[in-house]
Amino acid sequence: MWTCKNLWKKLSPLARSSSTLCRQNARGVVLNNERRLPLVPQAHMSSGTPGSGGDNNLYYLLVGATCVGGGFYAYRTIKGDKERYQERINEIASRPNKVVPEQPITEAPGEKPIAAESEESSEPIAAESEESSEPIAAESEFPSHAPYLLIGGGTASFAAARSIRARDPGARVLIITDEPDLPYMRPPLSKELWFSDDPSVVDTLRFKQWNGKERSIYFQPPSFYISPQDLEKVENGGVAVLTGKKVVHMDVRGNKVTLSDNTEISYDKCLIATGGVPRNLQVIERAGEEVTKRTTLFRKVEDFKALDKVSRDTKSITIIGGGFLGSELACALGRRSADSDLEVIQMFPEKGNMGKVLPEYLSNWTTAKVKSEGVMVITEALVKAVSFKDGKVEIKLKDGRLVKTDHIVAAVGLEPSVELAKSAGLEVDSDFGGFRVNAELQARSNIWVAGDAACFYDIRLGRRRVEHHDHAVVSGRLAGENMTGANKPYWHQSMFWSDLGPDVGYEAIGIVDSSLPTVGVFAKATAKDTPKAATEKSGTGIRSESETEGTASSPVASSTPEPPPVPERKDNYGKGVIFYLRDKVVVGIILWNVFNRMPVARKIIKDGEEHADLNEVAKLFNIHED
Repeated sequence: MWTCKNLWKKLSPLARSSSTLCRQNARGVVLNNERRLPLVPQAHMSSGTPGSGGDNNLYYLLVGATCVGGGFYAYRTIKGDKERYQERINEIASRPNKVVPEQPITEAPGEKPIAAESEESSEPIAAESEESSEPIAAESEFPSHAPYLLIGGGTASFAAARSIRARDPGARVLIITDEPDLPYMRPPLSKELWFSDDPSVVDTLRFKQWNGKERSIYFQPPSFYISPQDLEKVENGGVAVLTGKKVVHMDVRGNKVTLSDNTEISYDKCLIATGGVPRNLQVIERAGEEVTKRTTLFRKVEDFKALDKVSRDTKSITIIGGGFLGSELACALGRRSADSDLEVIQMFPEKGNMGKVLPEYLSNWTTAKVKSEGVMVITEALVKAVSFKDGKVEIKLKDGRLVKTDHIVAAVGLEPSVELAKSAGLEVDSDFGGFRVNAELQARSNIWVAGDAACFYDIRLGRRRVEHHDHAVVSGRLAGENMTGANKPYWHQSMFWSDLGPDVGYEAIGIVDSSLPTVGVFAKATAKDTPKAATEKSGTGIRSESETEGTASSPVASSTPEPPPVPERKDNYGKGVIFYLRDKVVVGIILWNVFNRMPVARKIIKDGEEHADLNEVAKLFNIHED
């Protein structure tokens, strides 16, 4: 009744105005035609109470019919919904039930027993879906939203996740990786794992460090993480890893990403830590399927497992590449060949191992070291063509030399993964590759980049892109801090290291390029000047874990009298320091079998000063101490 009254209050003014308009039109017609219309009774509109006149019956009838029709429609709708609901309940109740083992149910004090109907309706979805033609949505394995979304499952992502949780203990962090493994460290894949005596190392991925301590390549066990399904439910947040999934599209305006299976996940803040993919030689790519399936591009756990199997099942392996990875694998496989009939060949276009990094005299010494491990080294080798013939892979060099082998390992560099740049509208550096970021590692207002894929500006050395473990750790850590509001610039000079077995290793920082002028200061090595001794002292096999935390405020030179520097032409380079110069300023340093001195090297580069006598600077590293 209240609704009808309100409706009448709204319609009566319209009716009155319509009647008035009709009378005015009628008068106008009479005046224009100079005659009167047939006399009809005038309608008197009234908004008064019922009984004040009989002229409003037509309008009451209209309003009443409207109310009755609306009420009837509402009644039919509600009644139909009840009937459909009851039919659905009856249908579910009539389905055949599978026998489910009874589970003991602990009832809370005062709680009423669950009704039988409720038990039937709460059967496992799988049982219902087998009998029903109507699909029932299962719980998604993906969270629909992640406050912190990290793309990539490598070192940088894990470092960022830990940093985020340290500053925001309740943070919900989701890592998405296209690999099937949880976050792990890559350096042991080409170093310690190959020297393990455990035959099950391929399965356990545990290894003994040079100091004899055992550890896993994984940063944390599975129990450290929460499942992606629970990410939005857990009270105190956590870190979840979505494995085997690849992000193929970024909508930066909508703050969401699309996975390869078209699943969409939204985010508040995002880190891109996609790393890179191993480069291949075009002559290998064009060589056909038989060559391709006998070629390893070494990067991931699965590559380590595959190459380990190849090294046990074949007679010959050829490594193409003379850089860090190629030389490490050559030494590792060469050491293994001592106990088998495996032939290990390494070829590269430079004159010696790591020829793009080390000065020529030290590169030649390193080449001799690799050869002593049982490796056949072919220098100045430019690959012209690769083919498969008579069960062998044939590598033809430009100078006419022909190498036959069973398997190829291509270790010719890394290509940063920047596929998301196009959909996200992010800038890629044309010189160094990778996503260009600002000093806070930001690519957009809520998007950061860290690790191998980040091209950042170094205030001392200019714009750079670094592909080493230490840089991934530090840049990931800083990006995580900045994602939680720290707004810190990237000042760190990252280091890297390479070991040619447990007896020879070096650590480097800054720009180490053999095309730059260098000054080397060497001394006689002792038993403690080895990678093995260094890890025994630091207590860690990943040396950057201790080095990156160190600082050097004002290094003090050793008071030990300095013997004359070892001439660079000498064949025995036990330990020493190599300075790389640009405009008479030290821009890079290699510590050759000198360990736990990286903070000193970092400060020298940060100061950016000219040094009249680098022999005096070398004293800061105490290389002449026994």
